[in-house]
Amino acid sequence: MLDPKQLEDLAARLSRVLPPGLKGLRAELEDNFRAVLRANLDRLELVSRERFDTQAELLARTQAKLGSLEKRLKSLEKKLAGTE
Repeated sequence: MLDPKQLEDLAARLSRVLPPGLKGLRAELEDNFRAVLRANLDRLELVSRERFDTQAELLARTQAKLGSLEKRLKSLEKKLAGTE
């Protein structure tokens, strides 16, 4: 997620690269940049790196468990097929 300080810095950088004719509108445009950035970033539903890593670990454990259960099921199916 982008913290508020990074958002402020990005909006300020965008306003600094304005053409010379728009320098008088810098403050207003910087506010607009900030609002547009915030709205679009909120819409993206970003997650923190920590939460992403936690979910990745959970997924890895779930996949390992699924692999184990699939092997066990195949083994049980072979046993069942051998008794019939």
